Amino acid sequence: MAKRATLEDELAPLPIPHRESLVVLPGGRGLGYAEYGDPNGDPVLWFHGTPGARKQVPPDGPALAERLGFRLIGVERPGTGFSTPYVYRRVGDWAGDIERFADALGLDRFAVVGLSGGGPYVLATCHGLPDRVVAGCVLGGIGPTRGPEAAPGYTRLLPLIEPLLGALQVPLGELMTHLIRPVTKVASQGYDLYTHIAPASDRGVMRRPEMKSVFLYDLVTACQGGLRAPVADLVVFGREWGFSLRDIKVPVKFWHGDADGIVPLSHGEFQWGLVPNSEFELCPGGGHFAGFILAHEVFGFIDEHWPDRTRTARPPATRPRKSRSKSQPKDRATART
Repeated sequence: MAKRATLEDELAPLPIPHRESLVVLPGGRGLGYAEYGDPNGDPVLWFHGTPGARKQVPPDGPALAERLGFRLIGVERPGTGFSTPYVYRRVGDWAGDIERFADALGLDRFAVVGLSGGGPYVLATCHGLPDRVVAGCVLGGIGPTRGPEAAPGYTRLLPLIEPLLGALQVPLGELMTHLIRPVTKVASQGYDLYTHIAPASDRGVMRRPEMKSVFLYDLVTACQGGLRAPVADLVVFGREWGFSLRDIKVPVKFWHGDADGIVPLSHGEFQWGLVPNSEFELCPGGGHFAGFILAHEVFGFIDEHWPDRTRTARPPATRPRKSRSKSQPKDRATART
């Protein structure tokens, strides 16, 4: 009898982690993670989007990390994959868990990177652990939705539904899980169909075979553990973050596509305007998933701000593109080439 094809048989292989495990935090909760790159390299913690899982890293990230001497660690937030379900009172609470996570792995200093929904957690870590974080990178990250630092855009509506999401997060997460599980049986075909109707700015990235593997792995992993984690993210994003972006002291760089249809460009520009001495880079024509093809630029920024680290190689040359610092005008045209 012929072996029945599985989803894994249809997909391009994902990079294989050196290690996948769970860090148990004080009190018994745990955070799952996957390690890539140089096992003895300088650590870079990569925070996935919403939804996401420990293997949601750029497909070329592990090979680049190994060549450049970085220890790339994908960290799962509560309720995803190996991680214990939990809802933070505010985004800033994440820093405490990362401090304990880093202590458990023996990480003294490290960089942090986050895509989309991982962006707020990058800034929380930079704010909460300034003596340990060497650099922060935010790729299409959502900004604050409430208070005086709320980013402009439709996301300001999120605080209005946060009380309802908070009250219904468990049943809503279970409902979403049951609704999406049947989809995983035809996930490959559904993904191919979506790439035809997705925003034009994202089609090029999403049609890469390796990107398809990353997205579908996330979908299957999320369904195995339930979909309470994405709901928990939305709940926390609708609350005060618990810190001011103006108080961040760590070097931070924002990348954002001007064709991002999910997190408005205004979020990246607005946060850049608040974080002291930060940098901003516009990705012309880039959609929401442009961050998945920026690993070489991200590692270059980290390398630049980690001058005392031991390098096995220099970051690869990047394509010419103008970055904006605080001393430059925020006219969008200044970032185009």
